[in-house]
Formats: sequence, structure tokens, C-alpha cells
Amino acid sequence: MSACPFSDDLRALIATRLANFDVVNRTNTAQLKHAAVAIVLVPLREESPPREKPEAAFLLTARTMKLRAHAGQLALPGGRVDPEETVEQAALRELSEELGIALTAAAIVGRLDDYPTRSGYLISPVVLWTPLGAIATPNSAEVAKIFRIPLVELRRPDAPEIFKISESDRPVIRLFLPSLGGRVNAPTAAVLYQFREVALEGRPTRVDHFDQPVWAWR
Repeated sequence: MSACPFSDDLRALIATRLANFDVVNRTNTAQLKHAAVAIVLVPLREESPPREKPEAAFLLTARTMKLRAHAGQLALPGGRVDPEETVEQAALRELSEELGIALTAAAIVGRLDDYPTRSGYLISPVVLWTPLGAIATPNSAEVAKIFRIPLVELRRPDAPEIFKISESDRPVIRLFLPSLGGRVNAPTAAVLYQFREVALEGRPTRVDHFDQPVWAWR
């Protein structure tokens, strides 16, 4: 499968597909903790000066073991939406706090569906586009490691793995990403799968029927 170039054409294509997607904004009737996560699109290699035709990637983090919630798990940058804050503002703020990448509202490419988690959160994904040359500096209190995952890996036919577990009547989703040498699980996997289907493949797809592995319910 050919690489996805980090280009104005790719940004425009993703923006158009997200703009045409009817996003589900859920009413928080269960009083879940509202959180925003950022799907941050970047060049595959952090270089200065950047290459003329870099490959596109997204950022994934490994959370530190010091955190009270979901310590050590793979996750997209993000966190709680503060009072009087939009999900877009929260995604931009959390990206700056966690990875030291300060972007303006002009970096927002679009939104995806809200996703309720078993652990008590309502996740709102925001897609962001970084400029060439942006440098990620992880906050050691929250982020143990940053991964740059080529977008082309999301498009692999064997990336999504959907299976059943005895504890739920809903299918569970995870994604196999060769750059990790392993898998990322829902809820992150569900969010990324919807991004793949809607933004990269142009297929309107819902993911709220996907469950998470039991160990992620807490």
C-alpha cells in the first residue's frame, strides 16, 4: 500500500470528508466525565528542516505509570474538558500540556463521534494538523513515550481486529500497528478506526457499538 504524503491535498481531503460527516454529539445523560482527545497529524519524522515530501503520521502516547487513571496504557493526547471550555479548546490545551505542541484553532481539521467508555468517560475526538517542523516535547509527568505511527498502517486490511468476549454482547475492537510491534485497544482503537474509515477511506462509519477489553472497564 502506498504511503500517505503529509501534504495540503491530504489535509483538504480529510477536512472535506469530516465536514461531510454527520457527527454524533451525545447528551451526557449518564453524567460521564467529558474528555477531549486529539488525533494529531504530523510528518512521520521529526526533522529540521523537514523533508520536501514527508509521509503523514499520527501521534500516540504511552501514559506514565504515575497516573491514577489508565496508567501505562497507549492513548491519544487528551484529557478532561474544563467548565466553559469547548472540546476543541480542550484538545488544543491538552496537546500543549502533554506534548508541548501549541496550536491555534486554525489547526482544527474536524470532529468525530462522541464515544462513551466503560470507565466513565465521554470522549470527543478532535482532528488536528500540525505545521512542518513542529517539535513534540513530552511532559514527563504524564507521557512516558511518543510514537509516530504512519497513517498507512491504519489503512492496512489487517489493522482492525474485531472479536467477541464472554463478558459482553458487543464486539470488541483493537488495531494491530506494526510500528508498535503490537496492538492498541479500545477506546483508542475505536476512535482511530472511525478516523480511518471516515477521513482516510471516505466511508461513513459508526463505532459506538464496539466494546473495550474487560481490563479497560475500570
